[in-house]
Amino acid sequence: MENLIEQSVAFATTGKKCAVGNDLVFLPNFQLSFTGDFKNKAYTAAEMAYCDQFSDSLLRYASTWAAKEAVYKALKQLNDATPGWKRIEIIRKKNAGEPQVLLHNHPAQFKISLTISHDGDYVWAIALADTEL
Repeated sequence: MENLIEQSVAFATTGKKCAVGNDLVFLPNFQLSFTGDFKNKAYTAAEMAYCDQFSDSLLRYASTWAAKEAVYKALKQLNDATPGWKRIEIIRKKNAGEPQVLLHNHPAQFKISLTISHDGDYVWAIALADTEL
């Protein structure tokens, strides 16, 4: 039975051209784990500069983290060589603007659509990664 399941999964994922990833962050838990070490390990200088300019910077860091996680989860389905946290960079061309993804390891390999939402104590991000450029 286990072999049949493995074969089904392999069949379903072969030749995949797009994948969806999502992440949900509970702000009170995120705040407990948000240390200086985590911040320096997970965020680029540009991401930190963006988040730090807001009075609710923790919400911005959580939103960026959820986006990075969503992108990572989508990419992992398409390519085993997923980038590290600082190589998935979430940028915005203006404050609170549309989030975009810069992939420093695979800049031209994927097209990624990303959305981030928050309500109360929750932040949610969804990423769609597509290999069809």
